[in-house]
Amino acid sequence: MKDFLPICREDMEKRGWDQCDFVYIIGDAYVDHTSFGPAIISRVLESHGYKVGIISQPDWKDETSVQRLGEPRLGFLVSAGNMDTMVNHYTVAKKRRSQDAYTPGGVIGKRPDRATIVYCNLLRRVYKKKPIIIGGIEASLRRLGHYDYWSDTVKRSVLLDSGADLLSYGMGEKSIVEIADALASGLAVKDITFVPGTVYRASTLDSVYDAVLLPAFSEIKEDKKTFAKSFYVQYCNTDPFSGKRLVEKYSDTEYVVQNPPAAPLTQAELDRVYSLPYMRNYHPSYEEAGGIPAIDELKFSLVSNRGCFGGCSFCALTFHQGRIIQTRSHESILEEAKLMTWDPDFKGYINDVGGPTANFRAPACEKQLTKGVCPNKQCLFPTPCKNLKVNHEDYLALLRKLRELPKVKKVFIRSGIRFDYLIYDKDRTFLRELCEHHVSGQLKVAPEHVCDAVLSKMGKPSRHVYDTFIAEYKKMNARLGKEQYVVPYLMSSHPGSTMKEAVELAEYLRDLGYMPEQVQDFYPTPSTISTCMYYTGLDPRTMEPVYVPKSPHEKAMQRALIQYRNPKNYELVEEALKLAHREDLIGFDKKCLIRPRGQKPSGGYSGGTFSGKKRSGKTEQKSLVQNKKKTIRNVHKKKSK
Repeated sequence: MKDFLPICREDMEKRGWDQCDFVYIIGDAYVDHTSFGPAIISRVLESHGYKVGIISQPDWKDETSVQRLGEPRLGFLVSAGNMDTMVNHYTVAKKRRSQDAYTPGGVIGKRPDRATIVYCNLLRRVYKKKPIIIGGIEASLRRLGHYDYWSDTVKRSVLLDSGADLLSYGMGEKSIVEIADALASGLAVKDITFVPGTVYRASTLDSVYDAVLLPAFSEIKEDKKTFAKSFYVQYCNTDPFSGKRLVEKYSDTEYVVQNPPAAPLTQAELDRVYSLPYMRNYHPSYEEAGGIPAIDELKFSLVSNRGCFGGCSFCALTFHQGRIIQTRSHESILEEAKLMTWDPDFKGYINDVGGPTANFRAPACEKQLTKGVCPNKQCLFPTPCKNLKVNHEDYLALLRKLRELPKVKKVFIRSGIRFDYLIYDKDRTFLRELCEHHVSGQLKVAPEHVCDAVLSKMGKPSRHVYDTFIAEYKKMNARLGKEQYVVPYLMSSHPGSTMKEAVELAEYLRDLGYMPEQVQDFYPTPSTISTCMYYTGLDPRTMEPVYVPKSPHEKAMQRALIQYRNPKNYELVEEALKLAHREDLIGFDKKCLIRPRGQKPSGGYSGGTFSGKKRSGKTEQKSLVQNKKKTIRNVHKKKSK
């Protein structure tokens, strides 16, 4: 029967079930859509004949909340949801967020901090011996000893703190079926030590073979240099072809063993995952509460790929999805798009066609599907590998087919274009069709910064590459007669960014005539190179020292420089410029960022910078709009000349 999976006893009875094989505890609301990990895992298990029930956002203070479906035959599955709960709950300033997009009505407080640990401890109090398997992004990125930004400590593997029996990391479709089959065959959960893409506990290493012994947890907790070295060994063993088994010691009788990653899904396997009978919406029981905000953008989006060989230092994809690109076939994507067009809420707009990086539709080179990725080399950074295949033909063909579907008015690309990969393509056909058909006035890209010293720590291409892309983008839009602009995502306070680099970024924005409405401070999340740099002050790739802006005040100054036009930031900008010995940017010259307080310009110059006097929000917005329009007019005047 095509329906949502059971969430209560009545649902089980409708299906004729006395007992579930697995009960899945999730921190998100129940959304049966391919953009939600628990939906995929539960449907994959269902397709293999297993009965799965869902308990969404149980009350962690009430033991009966995890008993509503009864005791499962094989075990419990636990996931915190689509996001790490600490990131979901707190801003980078560690302030509580006001909305949870994965909860009915967007209300906050329906799940605990560190939900994986809390849910498992709750289950263990009620079902003392039932197998518990944890997974999802929170468990995946905390599978070994890791730095925890919110407590500013090095924490143990989440497998130990949760009391779970087994951890499935990565995307999990293959490992969860193998685990289920092993349990169904009668194998004890403690003996399931052979599944790729899993982490388990061991009391001895007698049966552990071909393993790399990492520094003990006590060592990485006490010494930052040892932590950095251990992290880099983990980073270099995230490939399913070359990755080794890793062992982390906690005591003489307690070890955590990480098996090598699961093999990537073939195109046929990925197509099968996305062809399962998803309801493509949130459970109807949430309608009265206002639905689930997260579905709004995702409901009419299409996932076309997985994995990313971009290698950004601040991104955890290497640890979770891996660097090998996996793609769905055109037929699979088109079939889903056709289903989408019959939804009564569909207005003719496909919001996105992509994945971690939209314009990656094949592995970076031929050898990756047989030998894996290079453990110590990146495909795009610092310059493209000579073996990198740069080709947009397949993605172009897919987009053209989607544009031709009945009822489809527009196909957008919003999940992120890798602009360096795009610009390395000598054929400008994709750039032309991107500008002509898939951008709605603004294209969002992520240079993140403009100073090469910071970009090198970010694993991003040099500023020259971004400038080249901008020039080509403007040229293409001028040729098409379109007024379309680039909105750059920028990050402040990333490791490597001193006040000098922060000022350079502000000068770049001044020359661009653009002030971002939002700026993202670097957020240290588990299992990224950047987080390792933040904690240790060392680049784990080279073990060289890295400057790290850590104090809240310094980070506030770096962020304020990016938004130097905002009068509220005047004091912070002034202080930052003085610290950087850039008082030359305080004045009445057109190159200055702010005016001196209490002084008037000679000669009647009014300039475009702020004196720090309070101005109304409307006046400020009007001024910014006028400056933007003026910049746009100047650009077009230059083009016409």
